[in-house]
Formats: sequence, C-alpha cells, structure tokens
Amino acid sequence: MRAIIVAKGAVEEGERHDHLLHPGDLVIAADGGAAVAQQMGLEPQVVIGDMDSIHPQLRARLEKRGCQFVSRSPRKDETDTELAVQYALERGAQEILLLGAIGDRLDHTLANVFLLGMPGLQAVKTSIVAGDTQVWLVRDALEIAGQPGDIVTLLPLGQDAVGVSTNGLEWALHDDTMHFGPARGVSNVMTSSQARVSLRRGLLLVVRVGQSKRAGAAGGR
Repeated sequence: MRAIIVAKGAVEEGERHDHLLHPGDLVIAADGGAAVAQQMGLEPQVVIGDMDSIHPQLRARLEKRGCQFVSRSPRKDETDTELAVQYALERGAQEILLLGAIGDRLDHTLANVFLLGMPGLQAVKTSIVAGDTQVWLVRDALEIAGQPGDIVTLLPLGQDAVGVSTNGLEWALHDDTMHFGPARGVSNVMTSSQARVSLRRGLLLVVRVGQSKRAGAAGGR
C-alpha cells in the first residue's frame, strides 16, 4: 500500500497533485494539511494531529464524507506530519509520498526533510514532492526518473557520504567521498531520463529539480 501524506506547507498557485493518486492509495492529511490536500485535488481519507489548524467547517464537511479523524494531544513531542508518517507505517505503507512538506517556516521545512531519516522508513520508499521538485534520503542506492537537463543535487547528511557513484549525471562520481558541509554536490545535471546514485556508507540527501524550476536556479553551481 502507498500512502500520500499532505502537510500544511506552502504550495504554488494552481499546484495540483491528483495525477499522483493511484487506486488503493491512502491519503492522510496532517491536521491543516487537509485544506492543502483539497487545494491539490486530493481527498483525505484520514486527518491526524492535534486539530489546531483545520477549519471547523472543513472538518464537518470531511466527516460527512466519511473521513476519519485521529486526534492527538497538543502536548506532544511529534509534529503532526511525523504522526502522519507513523500512522502510515502502522497501516503497512510500503511507499510514502510527502506533499506540502516545504513551507515558509525553515524549522518546519527542515524537520519534515529530516523525517526521511526516521528508522522506520529505512525499508520504505519515501520522497518529498514539492511542485516539480523531489527529495529523497539515500542509504544505499536510488534510481531517478526525470528529463535531460533536470538539476540533481547531492548533499551528505550528518556525516560524510562514502563510496558515492553516479550514472546519468554530467559530473560523474566514482566511489568518491562527499564530505558533510561543503557544497560540492550542488546543481549536477541529468544527461538522460534516468540517473542512478549509490553509496557504501552514510546518508545522502538527493534533490531533483525539474525543468520548470531550472531557469531560476541557473548559475548556482
């Protein structure tokens, strides 16, 4: 089963992700992410959180349609998005897409990105999707689907990434060590519609930026 989790992040005007929905997907909204989900063309089946940011009228409308609400205390250690990830894992999700995870608050954005490192996600294919941008945390290998010219950035997370190798990227790596801190891996470029990144040890944050975003990022390397 695949879970689509929608957080209450910033989304671009007209941004929709209903094309991502497959039959049998479980759509989970993290509290106020319910409104974001509807803006994206998605209907949440479950809303989880402390319910401090969902409008009462929207809650009533969703409850009438059979949406399940899972309330948690405001005095909790987890963010609503983390609770949604935990819920998806408890339901047996084998793949998770996180939408609305990038927002105006840097702390929430970083917290959502770092959720990719949750131990429970080690064997679960998980990515953040924000417009034409995708984010993954790679522990061993990743196959990337895109288009020639898409930007791919590789960032070691928390420690050095050892034994990094790439295929299908303009600046190739061959069993290289990427050190935590320096920005060596920013703005690589896909040379075909498929690319591959692998490493032997460490964690590697991989960001693919599609064609619609490339013009604004030009010259960043």
